[in-house]
Amino acid sequence: MIYTQERDRLRQFWCDAWRKACADEPLEPLEQIIANIVASHTEYHALLTDPDGSAHRDWQTSGYETNPFLHLGMHLALQESIATDRPLGVRGVYHTLMKRVGDAHRVEHQLMECLAETLWQAQRYGGQPDERAYLACLQRMVKAKAP
Repeated sequence: MIYTQERDRLRQFWCDAWRKACADEPLEPLEQIIANIVASHTEYHALLTDPDGSAHRDWQTSGYETNPFLHLGMHLALQESIATDRPLGVRGVYHTLMKRVGDAHRVEHQLMECLAETLWQAQRYGGQPDERAYLACLQRMVKAKAP
């Protein structure tokens, strides 16, 4: 059910996966991935245990407020990108940064900068995300952070 354009249903899926994980209920593979992502974001635990309050909420794009579902979804997108090595080379960038940083969560936050820019550009110009630009951004990140 994660593949939907319906915001509230998508958010409910995240809340349900987290509820099941907290209750030690069996999880589908995707639910397990989601539960692992949520587990590393303690600041969102209370929010995800209140689907009635969080599934319908709008987060402001200005200021310092972060949409937790967008943030968690970016982690999911990055993990899928790395797992499938799409675009080709993203897995290598990830492993290079992992050797330097040693913390998967921190590395994902670094990579998220490029993913966010790529998605913003696609939305701004009404096209598909540019995988070559995404990979180029990631590769510049590796070079910029080189010792």
